[in-house]
Amino acid sequence: MTQRILTNANLWMPDHRVLAGGAVALEHDRICWVGQQLPEAYRDWPSQDLGGDLLTPALIDCHTHLVHGGHRAREFELRLEGASYADIARAGGGILGTVNATRAASEDELVESALPRLDALLAEGVAVIEVKSGYGLDRDTELTMLRAATRLGTLRPVRVVRSFLGAHAIPPEYAGRADAYLDSVCLPTLREAHAQGLVDMVDGFCEGIAFSPAQIERLFDCADALGLPIKLHAEQLSDLGGAAMAARRGARSVEHLEYLATTDAGTLGSVGTVAVLLPGAYYALREQRPPPIDALRAAGVAMAVSTDCNPGSSPMSSLLLAMNMACTLFRLTPSEALAGVTGHAAQALGLSADYGAIAPGQRADLLRWAVQTPAELVYRIGFNPLKQRIHGTSPCP
Repeated sequence: MTQRILTNANLWMPDHRVLAGGAVALEHDRICWVGQQLPEAYRDWPSQDLGGDLLTPALIDCHTHLVHGGHRAREFELRLEGASYADIARAGGGILGTVNATRAASEDELVESALPRLDALLAEGVAVIEVKSGYGLDRDTELTMLRAATRLGTLRPVRVVRSFLGAHAIPPEYAGRADAYLDSVCLPTLREAHAQGLVDMVDGFCEGIAFSPAQIERLFDCADALGLPIKLHAEQLSDLGGAAMAARRGARSVEHLEYLATTDAGTLGSVGTVAVLLPGAYYALREQRPPPIDALRAAGVAMAVSTDCNPGSSPMSSLLLAMNMACTLFRLTPSEALAGVTGHAAQALGLSADYGAIAPGQRADLLRWAVQTPAELVYRIGFNPLKQRIHGTSPCP
């Protein structure tokens, strides 16, 4: 069967409204028509009545650290005892603790440990996931992480976008010598990862405990020379102006943004850089300063939502929970949260031509939920109402 009609659905539309009584025509793996009054040309196609259920695009988790070794449960205890994220990092924990565990793991071990986290996301309807390196901080481990991320896309029905995050932290062997690390390890490894076809985007961590804006610009210069798009962790713990710098450099997205200056929101909006909100890290670190949501709205900035799935600051593998947190902690509306894991997440990864919307020409990768509205989808905690994933002209099991 290469043609199919879905009828009687509450359609989540690209303009972020719900179209009641909607229908979608699918041919092969693409959407070919969307509306309410079915044209004569489609009326003989096989059809399925969705009974008024909410139909959305498949979900996109656009910021994860899914591949890593070990765990950081002890740091969870330390934060409960009063230690800050920066305190732990300066004491050799945090990212560097995971670096040690990841360096000790084989590629097979990294894949095996990542699959349960990936499966949890797939069970919620995730069809695209971004996966970063950044827990190796040496040539061999960074490349191993990227190979592991690539393998995930061959083992499960998911599109994996691989981000090189060699500028995630300064490894102990280069303590106090960030520029030397960039010259000797990070930039050469990026070039090699690109030559091996292992990288789709370039990311960095612009923060006082990581890399300065000037150092990140060196990373971006290398990315530009390789023709790779950029994104950036910025303004999570302090305001170094990294987000505005990245936006001016054409970044597809900037992430975290708790300390983003309200005046910099306009820079993001003027160039179309997506703000990726990561409420899991905000929650886990017990932050008190949320991103400037009102300023982002006023500047017309597209806001994506992601899990930031990682072993330390956001050990979360539920995009539905991230949506709920974005509403309860950051005061997004349910429609904004749903846009944040569909259309805006696709924009953050440069995939808007294929993913993130129910519209003609898009991939036919759709989710049928046992709810009728975005609010009903987002407000529950710890409950997955996914009823059916429809991929092409056949439902996924």
